[in-house]
Amino acid sequence: MLNLNDFMNNGIKNISDTAGRFYLGNRRGQSFMLHTVSSLRRSAKIRAQQEQNGTHIPPFLIASIATECNLRCAGCYARANGSCSDGQVQEQLTADDWRRIFQEASDLGISFILLAGGEPLLRGDVIEAATGFDNIIFPVFTNGTMINEDYLNLFDQHRNLIPVLSIEGDAEKTDTRRGNGVSKRVEQAIKSLEERGILFGASITVTTENQNGVTEPVFVQSLRESGCGLVFYVEYVPVEKNTDHLILDEDNLRILAARIDGLRGKGNNKGMILLSFPGDEEAMGGCLAAGRGFFHINATGGAEPCPFSPYSEMNLKEQSLLTVLQSPFFERVREISAAEAVNHKGGCTLFQYEEEVTQALS
Repeated sequence: MLNLNDFMNNGIKNISDTAGRFYLGNRRGQSFMLHTVSSLRRSAKIRAQQEQNGTHIPPFLIASIATECNLRCAGCYARANGSCSDGQVQEQLTADDWRRIFQEASDLGISFILLAGGEPLLRGDVIEAATGFDNIIFPVFTNGTMINEDYLNLFDQHRNLIPVLSIEGDAEKTDTRRGNGVSKRVEQAIKSLEERGILFGASITVTTENQNGVTEPVFVQSLRESGCGLVFYVEYVPVEKNTDHLILDEDNLRILAARIDGLRGKGNNKGMILLSFPGDEEAMGGCLAAGRGFFHINATGGAEPCPFSPYSEMNLKEQSLLTVLQSPFFERVREISAAEAVNHKGGCTLFQYEEEVTQALS
């Protein structure tokens, strides 16, 4: 029977081991890793103590800190669900709000907070707040076009903030989805990060159109040679009409999993972290959302099971992280994902069972 805590802790250890290999010969990076390994162990002990007290604490959070973005990418789920727009519809959480949330996360033993948007680099005040928590790893999911000298200095000085640049494969595919000239700006950001020896990652939305290209050994090797240390493969979730042909079916998902597994063992790729989301939910006993492995906080403070399941009963402006994790809504969503795990056919469970999730709202 799956022990979720052991599963997650082993995954975290693999991530830290791989990052450690990336920073071999990099003095500043090695110093960061020594501190990080110690912090990850302390956080795991805190979560274990919470578990003994009857509360499961996930090691991850996803925080969408911005409602605006400087690009208009095709198929953007944040624009499709209204959480990202060109004008602020609702009041966003302040930097002080986020600082309090980061402190609560630290106290609970949460190890990773993924910063997303919109474009998170538009919220420099929140990014600055994150630098005060060097016991937490903050992957920053950015389109890469706003990485200037100030941000390069910040990422260099605070290695626990790890830029993760969104690409779609080669330059043509990236520009097709993100806009003409975006790939060149991302390439320049990659070059600048490499010159400073800063660990960075790539986030790739996988569709039927780019699946083969982005899992080719030569493509991943080219990322590694440019200094990329981790790759997030995110399965496409349809948010626009007439895009169902881009969805990975069961056969596609099996092929994707096999190719990623194969890439992990190839040559220099051993110094890379390759992650798939949502990955094999059946093997994990169900979806990791709603607090099993993570949950999502939107830019206005709403506590949601997942970015792809944008439903909320509580707001972090008034509630604590612990209260949200123990809420009846999240408990019911966890039950839905566990019950459907045996029938899982790939892709995002909560997206597929949207009606059941909305019915769980009080």
